[in-house]
Amino acid sequence: MTDVHGSARDGYAREAKAYAHGRPDYPEGLLGWLGEALEISHGKQVADLGAGTGKFTALLLRSGAQVTAIEPVAAMREQLSAALPAVKVLNGTAQAIPLAAQSLDALTCAQAFHWFADERSLGEIHRVLRPGGHLGLVWNVRDERVDWVAEVTRIVERYEGSTPRFHTGEWRQAFAGARFEPLRLREFSHQHVGPPEQVIVARLLSVSFIAALPDERKHWVAEQLRELIASHPALKGRTEVAFPYRTEAYSTRALD
Repeated sequence: MTDVHGSARDGYAREAKAYAHGRPDYPEGLLGWLGEALEISHGKQVADLGAGTGKFTALLLRSGAQVTAIEPVAAMREQLSAALPAVKVLNGTAQAIPLAAQSLDALTCAQAFHWFADERSLGEIHRVLRPGGHLGLVWNVRDERVDWVAEVTRIVERYEGSTPRFHTGEWRQAFAGARFEPLRLREFSHQHVGPPEQVIVARLLSVSFIAALPDERKHWVAEQLRELIASHPALKGRTEVAFPYRTEAYSTRALD
């Protein structure tokens, strides 16, 4: 796994269960977007790259497509196979996709592309797509216009370091000169509803650079999150909260 960033390799290996438990699913509107923007439908050949525990893979399956999940972290593949036993799961990276050239109608990356956004990865993605094949990039982004969500970010961002992140926008640079059409954006509102221990604490403990922390520091992060839950007026005393997200979905097509 030399092509996998250390924060992803170590953090996701240690906290795969927290990822499966704490991460939100995706808005229903994306199912229509898969068909409209990516032309994914029954029988199409699709790969979910950096599939993790299969959160997005499950949505892809509902399109009727033939879906292959590709994930380099063994602990994540185990969670995916347990949740979606009928899905073909392969060990692979964006720099070495274990599929034949021009074998896919579409490829998706959910919560993942920022990890491997470079010329080499886009070249590999282009290789496995058929001419005119579709690439979809999706992120659930915390809606920091809500004050307590902004406070959650402040608690965890001090540990971010040089970890690749969606919010920096640096991932866009990989498309300069790449053989893809300009990216098209669709936005969806989304909420992760559940107990605060799940949708706030477990969710943030699943962030790669938090999951990779020594146990003592990780415990300290969890305690700060619990203190926020216990004291903020919008969270205090609630057995269920709605964590707001803005889902950004980007689509493009491979050029010949």
